[in-house]
Amino acid sequence: MSIGDLRTLLSLSRIAITCRTGWRFYVYQKTTLPNGLRILTSHMPHTRSVAACVFVASGSRYENDGEEGISHFLEHMLFKGTTKRPGSSDISTAVEQVGGQMNGSTDRELCSYWVRVAKPHFQQTLDVLVDMVRNPLIVPDEVDKERRVVQEELSMSNDYPDFRVERLIDEMLWPDQPMGRDIGGTRESVDGISRQMIVDWFQKQYGAANTVISIAGNLTHDEVLEEVVPLVEGWEGGEAGHLRPATHGVYEAAQVSMEHLRTEQAHVAMAVPGMSSLHPDRYALDMMSTVLGEGMSSRLFLEVREKRGLVYDIHSMVSHFRDTGSFAVYFGGDPKKAKHTVETVLSEFARTKEGVPEVELSRARELAKGRLLLRMEDTRAVASWGGAQEMLYDRVLTVDDVVERVDAVTTDDIKRMANQFLLTEKVNLAVVGPFRSDRQFHAAVKG
Repeated sequence: MSIGDLRTLLSLSRIAITCRTGWRFYVYQKTTLPNGLRILTSHMPHTRSVAACVFVASGSRYENDGEEGISHFLEHMLFKGTTKRPGSSDISTAVEQVGGQMNGSTDRELCSYWVRVAKPHFQQTLDVLVDMVRNPLIVPDEVDKERRVVQEELSMSNDYPDFRVERLIDEMLWPDQPMGRDIGGTRESVDGISRQMIVDWFQKQYGAANTVISIAGNLTHDEVLEEVVPLVEGWEGGEAGHLRPATHGVYEAAQVSMEHLRTEQAHVAMAVPGMSSLHPDRYALDMMSTVLGEGMSSRLFLEVREKRGLVYDIHSMVSHFRDTGSFAVYFGGDPKKAKHTVETVLSEFARTKEGVPEVELSRARELAKGRLLLRMEDTRAVASWGGAQEMLYDRVLTVDDVVERVDAVTTDDIKRMANQFLLTEKVNLAVVGPFRSDRQFHAAVKG
């Protein structure tokens, strides 16, 4: 079958996702191949680079007990060689010699691989990327060598107290389940992962039907299909395992967890359970976080750092997943001031529950929209934006859709979110630092 004939066949499954404003009519186009592989494109005629991202239904939330870290381990192995390019240098050289960039990452709900190159070299580097996710060698000797690399990566992460406090707060939010585990597993769990386990995991998770290829740059959808379709011929569908469900701990008072570490600074995380990506109030919660702790004009930054001088950095963030989420505040500072800082943060929680003026919300809206719009100037960001949404939710919200939802958030929404989430009795407080006792932090959250 020719590319032209195949294009005719595939047109039945093509979807155009439109932009409501701006000079481009089509933002994303999607074609689903007979094997279930989804190909998503965004035409960016003003760019000279092309980015290709591959998203796979794999990640720590798919892992059973005894498999902790296998998704991340496999991600490493895909860069070690393929049937066509048997060595890691064959892969890296093919991309770097034309000035391209490539990398991969593992998250809780997906694994992603990407390459970004100048347009003339797109075909060559796309071949490399697809080859990696279809034909990895997973050589026994390379597995043993990479196992040591992964374990060193885990050890290195544990050397950073800010990472350790993030891990501690996740364990508190989602106790005894994949959502609360380190995505990379532990040194012990990685040590127990055999080559056969990795091969089995690849065969189970890396099917065409569990994969999205998203491409952004100065290429039309048809031009992308002409390049991609021959590379994925014969790729079987498959059915990935299921995400492990997420449940929050049940408690009636604020929880404190502390890890003693000889550091000059105290590293503190304060978090409450949040909401999923698909919840209708997610943008209201996002804007509450922006008002409270995102940027140098936020309430926490102005009160805790600028006015009181308690910390150098303090910020809040919201995380959204398919069925769960969180709102968190992070700061690091003088251990002698840690209790006072926690109390000040809780005071700002209380003040936000009373409401925010329209002018403050308006500033937060423009901050959020500006960051988003600037980020979407990059081909990799655009490809990732569409591909991740398609992988996780089988739909893509355009930037205009998100801007619309941000603009719709009202001061009443912020007050409602604050009164729903900023409750002292819901707070999980994680502390890493040179403390012998957690009494002062229990005292801080009890008021």
